[in-house]
Amino acid sequence: MNILEVRNLELWVNSNKILDDVSLDIEENRVYAIVGPNGAGKSTLAYSIMGLEGYTGYSGDILFKGESLNGLDISERAEKGITLAWQEPARFEGLTVRKFIKSAASEKSDESVRSAIEKVGMDPDQYLDRAVDKGLSGGERKKIELASILAMEPELVLLDEPDSGIDVASLDRIFEGIELLKEKGSTVILITHSATAHRQAEYAYLMCRGAILDEGPIDDIGSYFEERCIPCDHKNAPEEKEGGIEVDGSQTTVQSG
Repeated sequence: MNILEVRNLELWVNSNKILDDVSLDIEENRVYAIVGPNGAGKSTLAYSIMGLEGYTGYSGDILFKGESLNGLDISERAEKGITLAWQEPARFEGLTVRKFIKSAASEKSDESVRSAIEKVGMDPDQYLDRAVDKGLSGGERKKIELASILAMEPELVLLDEPDSGIDVASLDRIFEGIELLKEKGSTVILITHSATAHRQAEYAYLMCRGAILDEGPIDDIGSYFEERCIPCDHKNAPEEKEGGIEVDGSQTTVQSG
């Protein structure tokens, strides 16, 4: 069963087409990756699904559990069970880690909060009463954000560049958290250009310059992206390259970056 369907999504910003006829089918309780180079439109797609301000003026449709999200703002989409983890987690001066996690948690007990932060490898006694501010590193804030999502138990999670700016030890905890989300029944979409991150997915969509160029099992799409994407000057009809992905009868490549 599809939990999310994106149908012919287009988004224009300042006369530039940022999303170009994007369609996706996302089945429930699976881990997906949207892969592609920087500037491919991956985060824009995630922001449109989440309904961020400035990203709802698209044409096409986004369906969540069969119901259109068009016209709904970010809070209304969140209430339906969708959440987004930012590439750069927010800082909240004066807000403790305990209150931050508890505010999102489906079960608002201290035990639930402690359990969530332990699952991402952090000591509750060391972190729960600290502020979610610049005193925490980027990796610490990413793990705390993931802890809040684990406590929230959303139906659909969008993770924007989950491995950006963090160390190897923290990355392992992030990946363990992704597996925990799946075990709890969540569907996860990884927005990434990282080979390390997208290998956590089962199925992938390859994106470049706002368009979906191919889709398939992660071994197929991941290998192409890692090994064969080269710079190109046009999103759909560049100079033919032997072995490239076929789009509309011609061979095309993906811009690296």
